Amino acid sequence: MVPVGDVASLIVGVLALWIGARFLVTGASRLAGAAGIPALVVGLTVVAFGTSAPEIVVSTGAALEGRGDVAVGNVVGSNVFNLGVILGLVAVIAPFRVSEPLLRRDVLAMAASTAVAVAVLANGLVSRLEGAVLLALLAGYLAALVIAVKNGDSSGATDGGTAPAGAGGTGRDVRLGLEAGRTVAGLAIVIVGGRVLVDAAVGLALSVGISEWVIGATIVAAGTSLPELVTSVVAARQGDTGIAAGNVVGSSVFNVLGVLGLAAAARPLAVDPAVVLALGWLAAVTAFATVVLATGRQLTRLEGAALVAFGTAYWVVSAIL
Repeated sequence: MVPVGDVASLIVGVLALWIGARFLVTGASRLAGAAGIPALVVGLTVVAFGTSAPEIVVSTGAALEGRGDVAVGNVVGSNVFNLGVILGLVAVIAPFRVSEPLLRRDVLAMAASTAVAVAVLANGLVSRLEGAVLLALLAGYLAALVIAVKNGDSSGATDGGTAPAGAGGTGRDVRLGLEAGRTVAGLAIVIVGGRVLVDAAVGLALSVGISEWVIGATIVAAGTSLPELVTSVVAARQGDTGIAAGNVVGSSVFNVLGVLGLAAAARPLAVDPAVVLALGWLAAVTAFATVVLATGRQLTRLEGAALVAFGTAYWVVSAIL
């Protein structure tokens, strides 16, 4: 019998992650906008990190409790959701052209980081040393972004404009104290929501006989991906595809390098053998997303629909198996 308390806690945890991430992203984006940071960089860093905060909290917390399946399943499932469902929906809502900086550096970084993560996870174990290597690669990627900003190479990722979604105007229009408080409050809500979500998901898995891997790779992954979904869809509907695309690509890099790296650095991870199938799916959807972004440097509605179908099929297959 499914525990009603765990179901209620799962819903509360997901809602807390969504609300907290919205606070975190809005506050951080407005602060970054006031500082004059380009839209692509905001999407790839501030917004991507903010929307990846639930994955960081959930995966690191699960790792510390020795629940490697939940920690890794959350990362793999979230990236399939990001590159399939979310990126696909952005293209369906507002097809966009991809500029040289995004194509040359960030999409390739996304593909390369996924390849590294697949190689690390192939044996079902992630050591602290491997986690440290992943974090070092993330630091290198962020350093490349900083250099690009200094060289003026990141002012526009797409045809979607340059102002971050929800930036709220210029630095004079932004109340720095209010936005800093919003950012801190959002982070606190995300931390609490992540704790509730993991406990509820594990409780459900144990009560109905579903493996922690399946719960982590599907329900938990979808729950922690809600901030990316909401942020990217809202940005796309507002015509700000720079933030939308940057958020998806940046979050994918953060997840496989930062989230997985931090979780493994906290405690070595042992993963269910089912990870092999999931990694194959992640590699395939990443390759497909990279190809459609590179071909003609434009993501069309048809390609977006194909990505959504690709990402949705992952959940169907995972649930069946």
